[in-house]
Amino acid sequence: MGGTNVWDAEWEVNEEQARTLIGRQFPQLSSKQVKRLGWGWDNTVFLIGDEYVFRFPRRTIAVGSIRMEGKLLPKLEAYMTIPYPKPLFYGEASDEYPAPFLGYAYVPGDFPIGLTEERRALSAETLAKFLRRLHEFPVQAALKCGVQQDHRSLTDIASRKVKLEGFLSKVVEHLSPEESGVIEAYISRLQTDRVEAVNALLHGDLHFKNMLVNENGIISGIIDWGDLSVGHPACDLSVAYSFLPPYARGVFFETYGGADEETKLLARLIAVYIPVLILMQAVDDRNEAITAEAKSNIMRALSD
Repeated sequence: MGGTNVWDAEWEVNEEQARTLIGRQFPQLSSKQVKRLGWGWDNTVFLIGDEYVFRFPRRTIAVGSIRMEGKLLPKLEAYMTIPYPKPLFYGEASDEYPAPFLGYAYVPGDFPIGLTEERRALSAETLAKFLRRLHEFPVQAALKCGVQQDHRSLTDIASRKVKLEGFLSKVVEHLSPEESGVIEAYISRLQTDRVEAVNALLHGDLHFKNMLVNENGIISGIIDWGDLSVGHPACDLSVAYSFLPPYARGVFFETYGGADEETKLLARLIAVYIPVLILMQAVDDRNEAITAEAKSNIMRALSD
């Protein structure tokens, strides 16, 4: 399947290249150990010593995001109620590597994989307060930093439904008959074609691979801000469905400040849509832990 997926890299950076690129531009870091932490669709991530993380774009489409992050993330500090990676080192494109890259303060924690429902519920208020403050950031100030406005047509439910059906057909063999039945029944009940547009600054990609928890399983960091955008808050509020058990959603929305039925409808759809995308990539990577977590996120999102 190499070279045919949307997450395939246009250029790769290995540990040796990262060490060279960082050492040339930031000699004060050249003695520190460089270790690859992982990669997503857009960036490869390295741990430098135990205090910094560097992200290198893997695709042309990610370059604008890195530039925008460098401008906007420092401005978010007064709004942040959960630790997040602040940019500290601004790497420039060169003959050896065609894109800018960013170094941040390292945010410690583990991905919330395999947590019990009780553990997840403990983060309901923490997540709601975080999103309430983030969504209060002035939209105009974000747009001035180069943030895109609704470039993913978040409110167009009809087209997202069609895409979701296409993605599901690719992973259906990795789902149990019960799982695929629940998802198909949900899609067939989804009759709304579009919801009213609302504008807020969004993290834009809030799921278990971009969240960190401490040793007690409580949310302790939000990472990977490359999808910062202006659009419908339901995009971020989807975490109430994918991450939190049904009984913790009431306190989440109460703490957030409420949400209308359209917002909840769209939030639930995105809470299914994003884990299906993660599932597709995890199947391609043969990553069983991520596959299992993505499936449990989908089934949780469809539970009441």
